[in-house]
Amino acid sequence: MNLCRPFRGTRAVASGILTPKMLRGPRLRRLFRDVYVCADVEVDLALRSEAAYLLVEGTGVLGGYSAAELLGASCGPEDAPAEVVSPTRMRSRPGLLVREEAVPPGERWRVGEVRVTSPLHTAFRLACRLPLVEAVVAVDALAHRFSLDPWDVVRFGYRHLGAPGSARLPDVARLAHPLAESPMETRIRLAIAFDGLPPPVLQHPVGAYDLDMAYPDVLLAVEYDGREHRTPERARRDLARQAYLSSAGWTVLRFGAADVLHRPRTVAAAVRRALAARGVTAAARTAMPR
Repeated sequence: MNLCRPFRGTRAVASGILTPKMLRGPRLRRLFRDVYVCADVEVDLALRSEAAYLLVEGTGVLGGYSAAELLGASCGPEDAPAEVVSPTRMRSRPGLLVREEAVPPGERWRVGEVRVTSPLHTAFRLACRLPLVEAVVAVDALAHRFSLDPWDVVRFGYRHLGAPGSARLPDVARLAHPLAESPMETRIRLAIAFDGLPPPVLQHPVGAYDLDMAYPDVLLAVEYDGREHRTPERARRDLARQAYLSSAGWTVLRFGAADVLHRPRTVAAAVRRALAARGVTAAARTAMPR
């Protein structure tokens, strides 16, 4: 038994690996009832989700952001609660969201030792219940990871007619794009769309590089500048990339997390100004959805 992964305390005691006193000691952390992990292990959404699965192992699956995380299509906030889907009644609690549902066998996938809702089921449920921007973020992430057509999510909804929130699925599908490579890229693209600006081309190739979003006719690129760009090695590669793009006549607008998450209108305004300076006109602004 690997104590650095979530485990059942009763199993550890029954096998003689631990004693009840050790379970209560400082070297272990209790995540859920009878579910523990080493105290020095970082608890992120993936680990919290693995821990939650032990509560429904044999009867339920992981769903929502938890399923997306383990499927390799991370799209939820770091502090999102783990989500389990179970046909038996359970109570939600801090750090745990419970959805009571019997998931059909064809809509379950296995990731290692954990069962999760399928990519389409996961995208469908998240798209039905999240605010519009976050719904598109989730569908983009799953569509990109599994080469899905966003309209497949709409068609999947025909199996669950009348599900709360399903009426808005066409709106989500119209805004989704499987070429979006990260949630922040999706948020930038939506800020541009909601401002009435022309849609950019996604993953546009320039030499050996792919631009997140681009207006090739006017040599304008729009990219997300995330934390992964802060390492020395990545910074050196980015300098070489920028030098190449500049020599090819490209202007690159880069936006950080604070603007993308909290000031999307400033992102759109910067793109609008850059396009206007290049003679590109845009439609009237539209209301940013909540």
